[in-house]
Amino acid sequence: MGTAVGGGKTVPRYLQIAEDIVQQIRAGVLKPGDQVPSEAEMVERYGVSGGTIRKAMAEIRASGLVDTRHGKGSYVKARPPVRHRSSDRFRRSLRRGGKAAYLAESEQSGATAKVSVIFIGPMEAPEEIAQRLDVEPGTQILARRRLYFRNGTPVETATSYLPWDVVKDIPELFAENPGGGGIYARLEDHGHVFAEFVETLQARPAAKAEASELALSPGAPVIHLLRNAVTETGRVVEVCDTLMAADQFVFEYRIPAAN
Repeated sequence: MGTAVGGGKTVPRYLQIAEDIVQQIRAGVLKPGDQVPSEAEMVERYGVSGGTIRKAMAEIRASGLVDTRHGKGSYVKARPPVRHRSSDRFRRSLRRGGKAAYLAESEQSGATAKVSVIFIGPMEAPEEIAQRLDVEPGTQILARRRLYFRNGTPVETATSYLPWDVVKDIPELFAENPGGGGIYARLEDHGHVFAEFVETLQARPAAKAEASELALSPGAPVIHLLRNAVTETGRVVEVCDTLMAADQFVFEYRIPAAN
C-alpha cells in the first residue's frame, strides 16, 4: 500500500487558489494576453478575503506566467519557451556556418532573435571569475555584456569574461559584432579549439534590478548559469555569467550511459 505524500497536511487556501489559476494558464483556459481575474472577482469566486487573494497573486507572479501592470492588473504572458539543447547549441558545425549558440537555438524554436551589446572593455577579474579563469583576482580581463531578445522581449543577460593574454591579439573580440559564429568561432580561428563546455545552474527569484532588465514581475524565477569554455589544452578561455527568465527556457541534456 502506498504512502500519502505530504503526510495528509492541509494545503493553505491561498496556495490552492494560486495552483488553480496556474493550472488554468497551463491548460489554456486562460490564454496568452488574457487578464487574470481581479482581486474582487477572485474574492467572490473563491469566497475568501482580499488578503488571501493577494497572497495567492504573489505565488502566481512567482510562477513567471503572468505580467503585472501597475493599476491595470495581471495578464498571461505570450512567451513560449526556447528549448536549450546542450548537445546541439555549441556544435562546431553551427559556428562554422556563422551561427552563434543563442541565434542557433532561437532559430530552432522559430523565434526572432536580437542581441544588444551593453558593454565591451577591460575590467579587474572578480574573485569567482578569476578562480574559474585561473588568474589572480584583480587581473585585467575582457568583459563583454549583452542583452538578448526573443520576439522583441528581453529574455537573457550574459557577460563573457576572457583572459587578456588570449584576447589582446584578437581585435574582433573588442567589436560589437565579432563576426559569424560569435566569439567562440573567433577563439577557434586563433587556435583555441574547444573540448567541452561546463555549466552550473541555479534557480532563484529575480532581484529588483534583474526583474526590471528582463521585464519580469518582481520575484519571478530566473536561472543563473555559469559556463566554463574549456579548450583541448584544458584551459578555460571564457567564463559566461548568464541570467535567464526561467519561463523562457527548457533545458535538455543528453547524458551518455556508457563510460
